[in-house]
Amino acid sequence: MFKRNHAFLLAGTAVLPLCFSHSALAQGAMALPEIVVTAPSPIRRAPTGDGTGSQPQSTPPVIEDTFSAVTVVTKDQLQRSAGGTLGDVLGDKPGITSSSFAPGAASRPVIRGLDNFRVRVQENGIGSHDVSDLGEDHGVPIDPLAADQVEVVRGPATLRYGSQAIGGVVNVTNNRIPEAPKPGMTTQVRGAYTSVDRGTEGALLVDGGTKDFGFHADAFGRGTSDYKIPAYPYLVPPTPAPDVGGKQPNTGSHSEGQSIGGSYFFNGGFAGASVTHFNSIYHIPGIDGAATGTRIKMEQTKVNGKAEWRAPFSAVEALRLWVGVSEYRHSEIGVGGDGIDGTQAVFRNQEQEARLEMQLMPYRTFLGPVTTAVGGQFGHQQIGTAGAAGGLLSPAETRSAAAFVFNELKFTDLMRMQVAGRIETVNVNGTAATFPADFLGGGPDPVAAQSGRTFTPRSLSLGVLHDLPWNMVASATGQYVERAPRALELFSRGAHDASGTFEIGSADLKPEVAKTAEVGLKRARGAFRFEANAYYTEYQGFIYKRLTGNTCDEDFQTCVAGAGGEFRQVVYSQQNAIFRGAEAFAQLDVTQLGNGMLGIDGQYDIVRATFADGTNVPRMPPQRFGGGVWWRDANWYARVGLLHADAQNNISGFETRTDGYNLLKAELTYTTKLPQRDFGPKQMTVGIVGTNLLNEEVRNSVSFRKDDVLLPGAGVKLFANFTF
Repeated sequence: MFKRNHAFLLAGTAVLPLCFSHSALAQGAMALPEIVVTAPSPIRRAPTGDGTGSQPQSTPPVIEDTFSAVTVVTKDQLQRSAGGTLGDVLGDKPGITSSSFAPGAASRPVIRGLDNFRVRVQENGIGSHDVSDLGEDHGVPIDPLAADQVEVVRGPATLRYGSQAIGGVVNVTNNRIPEAPKPGMTTQVRGAYTSVDRGTEGALLVDGGTKDFGFHADAFGRGTSDYKIPAYPYLVPPTPAPDVGGKQPNTGSHSEGQSIGGSYFFNGGFAGASVTHFNSIYHIPGIDGAATGTRIKMEQTKVNGKAEWRAPFSAVEALRLWVGVSEYRHSEIGVGGDGIDGTQAVFRNQEQEARLEMQLMPYRTFLGPVTTAVGGQFGHQQIGTAGAAGGLLSPAETRSAAAFVFNELKFTDLMRMQVAGRIETVNVNGTAATFPADFLGGGPDPVAAQSGRTFTPRSLSLGVLHDLPWNMVASATGQYVERAPRALELFSRGAHDASGTFEIGSADLKPEVAKTAEVGLKRARGAFRFEANAYYTEYQGFIYKRLTGNTCDEDFQTCVAGAGGEFRQVVYSQQNAIFRGAEAFAQLDVTQLGNGMLGIDGQYDIVRATFADGTNVPRMPPQRFGGGVWWRDANWYARVGLLHADAQNNISGFETRTDGYNLLKAELTYTTKLPQRDFGPKQMTVGIVGTNLLNEEVRNSVSFRKDDVLLPGAGVKLFANFTF
């Protein structure tokens, strides 16, 4: 214990973060756009570059100077995406897939094979405060329609947000809390139609203010019908499926939301707040879901605040504060055992979060200049279930507090090092039950009693960047992260109808420990740009959902061998595991063609995860590779690309394999400035995107519903965006 604490204290003595210079100028006519990414580090640097935005966006931009693997999805890419959720938007990016439990409604990002409690989803630095990490059928109340950019961060930068982000952070940014004065008013109107689900979507965003005050307001909505599929869904043969007319039954959805926010600007900073309301009702696909008409009605209200004070004191460059308070509820509705269509279960979540960061003025040491940022984070959550899911999780409370530090040391102009550390305390209180070793019922009910666990996770990271010839940058990072078990992993003990599982927690789970080594090589300048990363993670006590092979009905007494209940029994278990993988993407400007540039791009990712005994970690994404051809000038952007996924045969017990597939995508976008009148639109973007144009049967190996749910077939999206 002394050695570990000593190492943590050393981490806090000299190091900076992982922000980056954005000076990514291409050689010749084409240049990387100016990308402002604040997620990887508390410490900010002024961006450089020409800001022309002329770089093709067929794959995520390469960020030149960062210790972490960062994927950026720009506003243009968000608009061209056919997905209605963050998982759908990110699912084809290198190293990222999606849970796709209910495509278009409940699809959470899966990063390097990790999901749920290891992937933090947030908006403008504050957590989403939902229950999407409790079950794959739960949606995230953040709609890409209202987003300006999505950043995905893996690696040491995640220490800023806690051990629950051990797999990565998905940060959605928008202007709901303005950070800079913008006199006047700008209005955006966004709209689209998708053929595969007869979906419509639209958004109105208004920004403006004076030199002292800024405001933002937005409203958005989308609606879909059951989406088309290339073939009828099937269960594991020989179970037949009903004729559903070439559609995946029970997949319609509707969502809408509104937000208003404002900021006051003063000499050296700003302070602002926003209020957001989100409503959604979406159906749960699958044979059982279609038979009972299962659907989820979700509602959330949240208030977020943000402030920054630059150079408030001697030796302090900036103070930054984030706060968030939210109220979340969703009802799972369908036909119950009594034959009545009504609310069967209710999930509630009340959450509060605050993070304060202080960036110090750079100071010199005998090794070189050092920049430091220190901070603290606090969280409180009250969560529980009622109705048919009342036994799944009795009311539970989690309190957390943490302190962290980021430092960067610049040895030379070519080499810099980052060290970061975090220590937190997590207290989880709930109701635990003791189950028999074989997890079979038939005897007396398990005895339940109040239980409390306290954990003190510690995390440490070290990274080195070195500039190489030919504008390349090499990186090497190491991480030691401890993750405290969550309330559901400790205390769950009942049926979850929407996901079709009977979940059993383990109150004696130990903290999960991950030790990661990662190397990367990237080039952000010139006609050939690329980024490649390879990683190796060793988990001690990896927590996962283990299928026991037993089935249950509504209560534990029905978990009897051979009884054939409708719920698959899942037990939260721990084993040592090893994850290793790689991801890469590249862009090449081939030649000038007409007034634009013709180029090609490519991508690749793989993750292999096994337990210490050689068996496979369940629900892992397959190996994927692909590429495309694009052309772009000042107004037009066109691309055709193919992404191939291999079959997934590395499966765990009671899991089925999935076949490989090919996703063909084509897109065409036209952007132009319009006559600058006092009234009317000043810029227009219109486009068409075709997805899964080969109309292939696609099953997601990550999904619990992969055996009876196909992903959408061939479809076309028409979209338009007007700026006033």
